[in-house]
Amino acid sequence: MSHIIAPSLLASDFTKLGETAAMLNASQADWFHLDVMDGVFVPNISFGMPVISALRPLTEKVFDVHLMIEQPERYIRDFKMAGADVLTVHYEASKHLHRTIHAIRDEGMKAGVALNPHTPVTLLYDVLDDIDLVCLMGVNPGFGGQSFIENTYLKVEQLRMMIDESDLDVKIEIDGGVNSENASKLLEYGADVLVAGSFVFRSENPTETIKQLKEIER
Repeated sequence: MSHIIAPSLLASDFTKLGETAAMLNASQADWFHLDVMDGVFVPNISFGMPVISALRPLTEKVFDVHLMIEQPERYIRDFKMAGADVLTVHYEASKHLHRTIHAIRDEGMKAGVALNPHTPVTLLYDVLDDIDLVCLMGVNPGFGGQSFIENTYLKVEQLRMMIDESDLDVKIEIDGGVNSENASKLLEYGADVLVAGSFVFRSENPTETIKQLKEIER
C-alpha cells in the first residue's frame, strides 16, 4: 500500500485557504493535515473549529486533525461536527487517554495519539490496539519550520516493531521537519504517513513537491 502525504495547512497562506484547498484537491496529496494549537499545551495559537468547518465543503479528502491542546476530550464532538475524519490527541495532554480514544471512536472518527520528541513509544503498549494512528513529532510541537530531530528514526523503528509484533493495523505518521532528504529513510524505517508543511508550501511548486514525496519508493 502506498504511503500517505498529508500537507500541513499551518504552513500555508491563511489569506488564500480556498486556493490552497483547490491546489491540494488537484494534487497527489491524500489528506489535509490541520494543526490546532491552544497557546497552553504549545506556545503558539493556530485555528480551530470555524476554519475547519469552512474548509470542509471544499474537499472530499481526509481531514487529519491534530490537537495540540490541553484537555482535548472537551472538544471531541465539536471537531467531529467541524468535519474531522482522524482526530489525534497528545499522550502528554490527556489524563484519561483510554477514555478519550474511545470517545473519539464512538463519534465515528479514527483515533490517533501523538508523542512529543521526549516521549517513549513504549508508553503506548496499553492502548496500541485501541488506536488507528500514532503521530511521532519530528520536532518540538508549536512552530513550523524547525529542523528534524534525528532520534525520530529510532522511534519509528521501535514503534513499527511493536505494531508488527502484535499484528495491528496502526499507521505511523511523522509530523515536523519532513523533507526530500529524510522522507525515504522514514518510509524505510516504517512510516506510513508523512506530514509536510514548510517543505511543501514554501517550495516554488507545491504540487510538484507533493508529487515527489508521493513517488518515493518504500
